[in-house]
Amino acid sequence: MKILNKDEIIQALKSVEDPEMHIDVYSLGLIYGISSTDMGVDILMTLTTPFCPYADQIVQAVESAVKTLGVAVTVNITFEPEWVPPEDIRIAMGI
Repeated sequence: MKILNKDEIIQALKSVEDPEMHIDVYSLGLIYGISSTDMGVDILMTLTTPFCPYADQIVQAVESAVKTLGVAVTVNITFEPEWVPPEDIRIAMGI
């Protein structure tokens, strides 16, 4: 299996939008870690809230987007640390 560079993975992640915010998961700061080895890609991410009604949909979309690069994908969800929107997103949201 090939090892992808981080930029390739980020581009794939930018194709996945949060269904409520209509902003991609990478720009929202939901991606906490990306690890690529010859075994596949591991993604560590969070959600905007632990009670996100779209959690399964978002995780599946992240897996699918990265799988299009021809690798196995594992997505792990964490809520530590708690998600805080990046400054540019807070400004865009008016908070």
